[in-house]
Amino acid sequence: MRVSKGERTIVLHDFFNTPDGGGKVATILAKSFHAELLAGHLDKDPFPDGYFGDVQLRSLDAYRTSPRWLRFSKIFQLWWAFAHFPSTSALWTVFSGSFSPLAHKKISGKKIFYCLTPPRLLYDQRGFMVQQVPGWQRPFLRGVMFLYRLAYERAVGRMDIIVTISETVKKRFRRFLEYESVVIYPPCETERFRWIDQGDYYLSTARVDPLKRVDLIVKAFKEMPDKRLVVVSGGADMPKIRKIAEGAPNIEVLGWIGEEHLCNLIGRCIATIYIPMDEDFGISPVESMAAGKPVIGVQEGGLLETVVDGETGFLLRPDPREEDIIGAISRMDGSMALEMRGACEERAQQFDAKIFIEKMRNVMEKTD
Repeated sequence: MRVSKGERTIVLHDFFNTPDGGGKVATILAKSFHAELLAGHLDKDPFPDGYFGDVQLRSLDAYRTSPRWLRFSKIFQLWWAFAHFPSTSALWTVFSGSFSPLAHKKISGKKIFYCLTPPRLLYDQRGFMVQQVPGWQRPFLRGVMFLYRLAYERAVGRMDIIVTISETVKKRFRRFLEYESVVIYPPCETERFRWIDQGDYYLSTARVDPLKRVDLIVKAFKEMPDKRLVVVSGGADMPKIRKIAEGAPNIEVLGWIGEEHLCNLIGRCIATIYIPMDEDFGISPVESMAAGKPVIGVQEGGLLETVVDGETGFLLRPDPREEDIIGAISRMDGSMALEMRGACEERAQQFDAKIFIEKMRNVMEKTD
């Protein structure tokens, strides 16, 4: 299937509310294949000017246009928006995320599912997610999960091909849905990241939520007042993170920052720290390595596929403790980080956006 500029193609993504990895993938796909980019929701405020370039981006305004009786739940609002997607046709459509596949009935043409992960609240993290809400809400949440899972699995079965973002997600997809998939790693625009200098700080770029364990990193640095930590990104746990960091002059919590500022911070740090629970893939470690900066990661999920332990960083044991982070920081001093620079830059090239685009093009041609 040769995709030319004159043929209608669509990339359908769940929502854009932060400049995260999934949104970057959808944007790069739309840009590279001259596709229309549609999303269930768009919050423009966190995105710097020029982030989407010349991509045609349209929002379904799920949180505004859904019926009033659904506005108590963002899950149901997104579900409604995609289930009531206007009927259309396209040469091919890439569905990105967990809600966008629910539009499958309304779009004719070839359907490619680029799966970031089976929804973790429905499968491997179901119990954890239920525990995050008050007890009186849990029966309702379980009911929502049951209905959502039925709709999701029905949509997956209608796809022409399923692409997963890592071997980790491929195994997860096979385990829970019993479908095979093709692995194509997400793209990193490696040319945007470069080694600038070596400053005096370590950097955390993970989204601030319970699954990313940023709180553990901050607690570890409170025990190392002679080591400096900068925390960027945002999320539901930000008040908690700020409270933990309170009174620690060696810890700076910046929240969301612009792309240029982020690239500058990565290019000047000693190393980055990224220790999420069973991460799907994790683009942040690749961006770090592209800038020649090693990664202190964890022996779980996608980091086993990106970071080479002892060569481009250190991988802590699964379910790490504060003392593990402290030990890794003591090993990853400035000279060790410099020794790993070349290996980091070389490793990152294996995940370059050009490789991603070529592999996606091959998949599209094979669906013809």
